[in-house]
Amino acid sequence: MSTVRLRGFGHRHAGRRRWAVRGVDLEIRHGERVALLGPSGAGKSTLLAALAGLLPPDSGEREGSIEIDGLDPREARPRTGIVFQDPQSQLVMERAGDDVAFGLENRGTPPDRIPALVDAALRRVGFPYGPHRSTGALSGGEQQRLALAGALVTRPGLLLLDEPTANLDPAGAALVRQVLAGIEDTTQIIVEHRIAELAGQLDRVIVLEPGGGIRADGPPEQVFARHGDQLAADGVWVPDHPVLAHPARLTPGDDLLRAESLSYRPVLRDLGPVTVRAAEALAVLGPNGAGKSTLALLLGGLLTPSGGRITATGELAGADAATPPHKWRAPALARRIGSVFQNPEHQFVTAKVRDELALGAARPDGIDELLQRLRLDALAEANPHTLSGGEQRRLSVATALAAAPRLLILDEPTFGQDRRTWAELVALLAQLRDEGHGIVAVTHDADFLTALDARELRLEPQPLAAA
Repeated sequence: MSTVRLRGFGHRHAGRRRWAVRGVDLEIRHGERVALLGPSGAGKSTLLAALAGLLPPDSGEREGSIEIDGLDPREARPRTGIVFQDPQSQLVMERAGDDVAFGLENRGTPPDRIPALVDAALRRVGFPYGPHRSTGALSGGEQQRLALAGALVTRPGLLLLDEPTANLDPAGAALVRQVLAGIEDTTQIIVEHRIAELAGQLDRVIVLEPGGGIRADGPPEQVFARHGDQLAADGVWVPDHPVLAHPARLTPGDDLLRAESLSYRPVLRDLGPVTVRAAEALAVLGPNGAGKSTLALLLGGLLTPSGGRITATGELAGADAATPPHKWRAPALARRIGSVFQNPEHQFVTAKVRDELALGAARPDGIDELLQRLRLDALAEANPHTLSGGEQRRLSVATALAAAPRLLILDEPTFGQDRRTWAELVALLAQLRDEGHGIVAVTHDADFLTALDARELRLEPQPLAAA
C-alpha cells in the first residue's frame, strides 16, 4: 500500500532564492496512475526527489509536510522505486544483471531467487542483452530500460518515474507504456512532458503552477478540455495542439562534411555515404543501440574512426581541408563544429551559467537575449551542475548556439523541454539553418524533425553477440 499526502509542501534548494516547488496540497491514493505536468521550472523533478526521500535536511529549506503511508519519505524508501531523468546516474554496477540485483540484495532477498527475478525483470522491459552485458557499453535508451528493470524488480508500492520514455525510440517507448499499464497494486507518479500517448492509461493529471500550488487536477480528458489552450500557451504539452513548423527558406548549400565507409567497431560498420550540407538540418534516426550518438561524435571530430574516412570541405575546414576533423587542433575544431552531448553535464567547465555561455560566444552582446529566450535568465548566476535535466539541456544547446559554429551537431537537443522552451530551441536552430549553417541532430522527436524540415538518415543496429 502506498498513499501519498502533501500539505503545504515546499522546497527551496540551498543557495537559491526561488522556491523550486511550493504550496502543494495533494493526496494520491493507493494504486492510482498520476502524471505530474507543468512548464519547466514548476518543480516536478524536485517533487519526485522529495517523494523518493532524496532531499536531506541540509539540501535546502523545507516547509509543510510530505508523507508516504504516514511515514517520512526517507523511512519509506524500501517500498519506493524511482527511475531518474538521467538513467546513468543510478546505474551502480559494471554488469547489467548485477545492477538489477543490487536492490534485491539490499533487501535481503534469498540469493538462490535473485537470478530468476533479474532475468524476468530484464525481459519485462525488453532489455536486448543478457545479464552479463557491461553497463558502460549501453546506449542512453538501453540504460533507461535497465534502470526501469532495477526499479520494478523489488515490486515497489510506489513507483516514481522522471521522463521514463524520453531517451527511447518509439518501439521502446511503447513497450515501457505497456509495462506500466500492466503494473497493478502500485501507485505510479510519472513526470512526462509528452503526455498524449500515455494519457489513456492515467487516472489523473496534476498540473503544478510555477509560482506555487496546483493549477489543475483531474482525469486527463477533463483537465485538457477545460484548461488545454491556456496550458499549451504556458508551455505544457497538450494533446491535439500542434506546434509551429519552420520550413527551410534556402535550398541546401554546399557539402560541409562527407563520410565514406565509416566504421567505429563494434557499433558502426561501413556506414555511408553520409553528407552534411550547409543550410540544411539532417536528423539521425534509428532504434536505441544503432550507433546514433557514436556517429554524432565521429562527425564532430571527437572520436577517431576505426575505418573509412570523414572529409571536411574547404567551406568548413579552410586550410585544414586535407585533414580529418579528429586531427584538427582543439580551438579550430570548436570554431567550426559545435557539439551538444547526450549527457549535457559532461561539457560544463565553469561555475556559472552566464560564464558557460560567455566562454566561447561569438557575440558576447547576444548572451542576455539567448538567456532570456531559453528561460535561463533567472539562473544566470547558478552553477550549471545544480540545474534540472531540462535546464542543463537548454544550457548545453545555448552554449553551442552562442558560439555560432559553421556546423552544429546535437544529441537529443529537445530532451526534457516543455512546449515553450522546445519552440524557442527549434526557432533558434531554424534561424541558424536559414543563415547557412549546417545542423545534425540525433533525435527520437518526430515533432522536432517535422518542424525543422529535416532530411532523415536512419541507422539500424549492427548484429552483436548477446552478452
